[in-house]
Amino acid sequence: MSEQEAAFTRQADGQLAVDGLPLKTLAERYGTPLYIYSDAALTRNWQAFARHWPAPHRLCYAVKANSNLAILQRLAQLGAGFDIVSGGELARVLAAGGDAAQVVFSGVAKSVTEITQALTAGIGCFNVESLAELDRINAIAADLGCIAPVSLRINPDVDAQTHPYIATGLKANKFGIAMDDAVASFVYAASLAHVKVVGADCHIGSQILSVDPFLDAAQRMLDLVAELARRDIPLQHLDMGGGMGIQYQQEAPFALAEYLQRLQALVKEQQPHLTLMLEPGRALVGNSGVLVTQVEYLKRSADKCFALVDAGMNDLVRPALYQAWHDIVPVHASTEPQATLVDVVGPVCETGDFLGHARHLAVKAGDYLAVMNAGAYGFTMASNYNTRPRAAELLVRAGQAHVIREREELQQLWKDERLLP
Repeated sequence: MSEQEAAFTRQADGQLAVDGLPLKTLAERYGTPLYIYSDAALTRNWQAFARHWPAPHRLCYAVKANSNLAILQRLAQLGAGFDIVSGGELARVLAAGGDAAQVVFSGVAKSVTEITQALTAGIGCFNVESLAELDRINAIAADLGCIAPVSLRINPDVDAQTHPYIATGLKANKFGIAMDDAVASFVYAASLAHVKVVGADCHIGSQILSVDPFLDAAQRMLDLVAELARRDIPLQHLDMGGGMGIQYQQEAPFALAEYLQRLQALVKEQQPHLTLMLEPGRALVGNSGVLVTQVEYLKRSADKCFALVDAGMNDLVRPALYQAWHDIVPVHASTEPQATLVDVVGPVCETGDFLGHARHLAVKAGDYLAVMNAGAYGFTMASNYNTRPRAAELLVRAGQAHVIREREELQQLWKDERLLP
């Protein structure tokens, strides 16, 4: 059984269901396109981390993966801290009941407003990505009369063997401070009056399915921690970021328990005083959600058959942006009509608007399809391109469907626009 089959299962009548609720019933009631999330899957994913991650080690959920308030609320209830990359994400976390002291603030271009907002809220730590940012944080903290807790994000130059758009740990990437400059940067940070250096941070990329790149990066970071200790710059924590991948196709699953245990053993052997932090996002929410879409038409040409559906790249941009694969399955499995090879494409006026190419599907107009593993970087990257309202979102918990985001109305899309007099 795959990760997602544990949450979204086939009933005896062929209907795909979540926690006993048929997706077809939910689609008919709430309309499509429709994001549906499983609270049971989300909880199960959290527990997979938590059972191998004892205190004082911490998990900070990467908000950018899925920032719906109800998702954040559930994770806060489970004990998560949060990794944010904007002032808007901080506001969301606080609105959902999160604790600012359990938040780490990442991102390469933090504004004066965002830094001030975070310091005023009592942010747990800034993951600093450049000396220019460090100077800005120090100056703002001085103006506010406080001390800013900081961790420097170091680029360990580890090749995570992932898509180039989501690789972040190489010298060519915009993120972090080069390892060659790390010691000098920490020395400089320690000299500033209004920052307190509390940790070191790295993040090598996303959708990584091998343990080895993470442990390689960890060893490089531990070598740095040891060098800093020799220079009388002790650190309290090491943040190894996120990036643990999920199964989109038939990939071998990421060996999560092995990674967590080996990482802790490595740190216990070399720097036993360190608190470890991780920033999982996709690994917590990715397989907890699907996007349900309805087939509007079948269109055949001499070379291809297209299933034209009501969800497009504005609803789920990953296939167009990364050429990412999402499994696409009928919501109701049947033997009629006969399966054929189709491209599943959307209504957006772009040739790149597709959800999947060359899929074997038994499908006809009016059928519902489920785009699997859509809980991460789905709605959170959605747009209103072509003046298309964004989808509704549901969270299914204990056999009940909760609307956690209403479908947008057209008038909402231009409510802040103004006609000329």
